[in-house]
Amino acid sequence: MKKLKKNIHDFWNKKSCGEELYLFDTTKAGFMTQSLARYSIEPYISKFADFTGARDLKVLEIGVGLGADHQKFAEAGANLWGIDLTERSIKYTAQRLKSFRLKSRLAVGDAENLKFADESFDRVYSWGVLHHTPNTPKAIAEVFRVLKPQGKAYIMIYNKWSVVGFMLYVRYAILGLRFWLNIDQIYAQYLESPGTKAYSISETRNLFASFTHLEIATVLGHADLLESNVGQRHYGLLLNLARKFWPRSLIRRYFPNAGLTMMVLATK
Repeated sequence: MKKLKKNIHDFWNKKSCGEELYLFDTTKAGFMTQSLARYSIEPYISKFADFTGARDLKVLEIGVGLGADHQKFAEAGANLWGIDLTERSIKYTAQRLKSFRLKSRLAVGDAENLKFADESFDRVYSWGVLHHTPNTPKAIAEVFRVLKPQGKAYIMIYNKWSVVGFMLYVRYAILGLRFWLNIDQIYAQYLESPGTKAYSISETRNLFASFTHLEIATVLGHADLLESNVGQRHYGLLLNLARKFWPRSLIRRYFPNAGLTMMVLATK
């Protein structure tokens, strides 16, 4: 577990999530461009995160990435904390907030071992992070612990039965003639950082079983529809060719729930 976590750290500390996708730079204009691109290709984030509803609430973001969502919470007037496993993301997010004269308490931290007291926060938010940590159930338990009674967790994790999962399985198991690989192994070895996981709806319900109320929704995203790169590791002629012929309208019509993005709103 310790070695895996170090490998995960090193993967994301080399390039933060989205750093290449958004042609990122650390000027104020660069931060603004990255935000516009992020919410253009993932327009469902803002509605799910409910940034404006966080005003005056104590909010913790786990995995700040390039800091776009963190900036939104700060602008909304949240009483804000943020952690990330990597020094790189904390540096970028601190630079972003300084550029816009916004405040947060940022620190390198481990989602499985949060350095906060029980019942500290009104909200915990984490977009596309907790499926990367080696012990995701422990991280979810930590989210539950630091939430106040009736507090809410806004968590995005990967949906196992997704179009992205299908594409990866075809490429690496079928075309790669490695038929013994199952879908969990495919995600762990080929999607993003080592050990990445994805969950079915029933598995997700089990993960969040301690919470009193759950709302779960999946959405087809830019990766499922091949409107951008599929993670930070996937490039090449085959993928570029697939983009030209990908049956996006058919996928939207017949597989609307087969998106990689699974959004979980959990109430303690």
